[in-house]
Amino acid sequence: MPTYDYVCDACDHQFEAFESIKADPQTLCPACSKTSLRRKIGPGAAILFKGTGFYQTDYRSDSYKKAAKADSSSASSSGGDSAKPAASSSSSSGGGGSA
Repeated sequence: MPTYDYVCDACDHQFEAFESIKADPQTLCPACSKTSLRRKIGPGAAILFKGTGFYQTDYRSDSYKKAAKADSSSASSSGGDSAKPAASSSSSSGGGGSA
């Protein structure tokens, strides 16, 4: 459930309310008891999606980050040179096929 910011136009009282998304906005000010309360437009809180099926790069564990760092450092020292000729050969064969 999100937190909403409210402000009273009559007495300038401001507060936060933890409400359901489906709940109607409050209209009665708790400070002056007038019905001049309105919901402020704000950035809101971030929604975190955790679990399977979301972006692979989000919310990675520390063990995954360490393994990925070790793989990238070993690949750049030994496999980085072998990747360049493979990329150049595929680009040259792609150019020859279209001509």
